[in-house]
Amino acid sequence: MPVSEQATMTIKSYQSQAGWLLKEYILADSFIPYTSIIGGMLACKMVYDLTQVISAIYFRSYATLSKIQRIEWNNRAMSTIHAIFITIISLNFVFWSDLYSENQFDGLITLRSSLLSTFALGVSVGYFLVDLGMILWCYPALGGFEYVIHHLLSIVAVAYAMLTGEGQLYTYMVLISETTTPGINLRWYLDTTGMKRSRAYLINGVVMFFAWLVHRNQFLFP
Repeated sequence: MPVSEQATMTIKSYQSQAGWLLKEYILADSFIPYTSIIGGMLACKMVYDLTQVISAIYFRSYATLSKIQRIEWNNRAMSTIHAIFITIISLNFVFWSDLYSENQFDGLITLRSSLLSTFALGVSVGYFLVDLGMILWCYPALGGFEYVIHHLLSIVAVAYAMLTGEGQLYTYMVLISETTTPGINLRWYLDTTGMKRSRAYLINGVVMFFAWLVHRNQFLFP
């Protein structure tokens, strides 16, 4: 067989494999992954704008903040809403959903997925994309190099689980760590508004400690 003909056949083989991968992994149920990402990004925009309006009306200290502090204020509200959403979804899938029950379905648990589990991961990808964009736009005011790396790794990991349907259970187990995010954001709010010496600040610290303790024990003693 001539070298040119063999090379052509090899190229066609790779093209066929690439087409199969594209069909099986990327374009399968494409309506859910991509619309959920867009939906997540639009939801972030909506929360950001609503936070800006509500804070200007109901929080006197908001007007005294610098421009970058107001951006971070709105950004942390967006982060908190995402954390609450993905924590509820993750706890449901990891502990209560029949999707990953050993007695409900055949096949490996690591390969199981559903439209809802894929949709929720897409919303999370949308959030991480928006947050990464804001971090880069305001760099380094909203976070340094480590935040950029964290978000890039998160986007790759969550997007892979969303598009392929592989390892979604373990992805949700990791996303349970978002449980601590509202406490971290509340701590920033209390500090920024001059309430660092308040009882609320102390209670917040205690709750954060136990939240981290419970989350870590989840992985040590599943």
